[in-house]
Amino acid sequence: MKKIFVLDTNILLNDPESIFAFEENDVIIPITCIEEIDRFKRDQNGRGRNAREISRIFDRLRARPEQSLSRGIQLESGGLLRIELGWSAIRNYPYRSDSDLSDDERILAVALEAKNNTANLPVVLLSRDSNLRIRASAMGIDAQDYISDHTDIDRLYTGLTERFVTGDRINRLYQEGGLDLPEGSFHSNEYILLRNETDPARTGLARVSQDGTRLIACGRGKLQVWGISPKNLEQRIALDLLLDDSISLVTLVGRAGTGKTLLALAAGLFKSVDESKYRRLLVSRPIFPMGKDLGFLPGEVQDKLRPWMQPIYDNLEMLLDPGEPKKTGLYTPGAQDLIDQGMLVVEPLTYIRGRSIPYQYFVVDEGQNLTPHEIKTIVSRAGHGTKIVVTGDPYQIDNPYLDSQSTGLAHLVDRFKDSPLAGHISLVKGERSELAQAATELL
Repeated sequence: MKKIFVLDTNILLNDPESIFAFEENDVIIPITCIEEIDRFKRDQNGRGRNAREISRIFDRLRARPEQSLSRGIQLESGGLLRIELGWSAIRNYPYRSDSDLSDDERILAVALEAKNNTANLPVVLLSRDSNLRIRASAMGIDAQDYISDHTDIDRLYTGLTERFVTGDRINRLYQEGGLDLPEGSFHSNEYILLRNETDPARTGLARVSQDGTRLIACGRGKLQVWGISPKNLEQRIALDLLLDDSISLVTLVGRAGTGKTLLALAAGLFKSVDESKYRRLLVSRPIFPMGKDLGFLPGEVQDKLRPWMQPIYDNLEMLLDPGEPKKTGLYTPGAQDLIDQGMLVVEPLTYIRGRSIPYQYFVVDEGQNLTPHEIKTIVSRAGHGTKIVVTGDPYQIDNPYLDSQSTGLAHLVDRFKDSPLAGHISLVKGERSELAQAATELL
């Protein structure tokens, strides 16, 4: 049945193309949304870019001959797009006087009038604001979130599965270097832990080949890079992915203390410094404060970036100077030497748009704070010979406009799980310290 969708401003700011996603249904945009978008278009961030893009889209639609945004513009999908001024809706809004209506209340007024005037068609208010959805439901308006880019975090692809097999098949796996795929559906580069049916403690580890036709043996022999050895199965899988040059994109998801960033940096240093497979190790992370922002910071650019990049240097210090603490300042001598030689670059993601990054080992930390659009922008920067590693914890999001289901990290894992270019593993066991593991579990 055809429906009428009334869109909140946050829907447009999150996805400018969302107005084309409703097939033959009609779309109403309250004029208040256009006014709110105008306030954001000068922002030099993803939200500002989306605000400018949605303005360009509406301007192109407006310029079509013999069509009007006030009467409605026919979309290719069959639906009708209309901007509603809402004057009568505001006058008839029953809950407050029209002189002091907030932007949210003006949007609610448009949705309420559409519901009252179109009894034959269901009206749905779409918003990512949970409080606005609650208020709309209290007024009898069907209110929903916009879930086209949501990923169910509880069902997120883990990159590892188990199968019970005979002991003979485990022997053949390592004797022949591989096996035919067992029954079931698997993704490219997915890891399978083969357990002996009669002795479950006896196992073999294999990875689905990139063409998805057979299993490749892995997991034997000591693995160590820059003094870091895997302490559990998932960390071993992570290092296997990080050191494989045929895999261009690696995603590591796990709670605090599981070793995501440390493993990625160790592998990146090994590949770029020791083996010279890449020109340099480029490490970056989005700038989002935990809690209240401190405001402007004094000093030059590098001085301003120090607090944001400090977690990266903490991990580098562990790799480059693992002994007793020394009073050497912010950077260890080893890290500064690599920076001076151009082998190591640490920078924020702020200025990545428009860049092309060839032949580099590119680690993106704290990927849970990135939107799907920002993740697309980052991954599409990869030039020839570049490997991108994205790490993050979907349960520690500092971006106020994201949650565990809408984060770009989960979106990236879900969309690339069938790609032969990508590999993923979810790390589950904390190895930072007993206290950090207890905090993760109990708090």
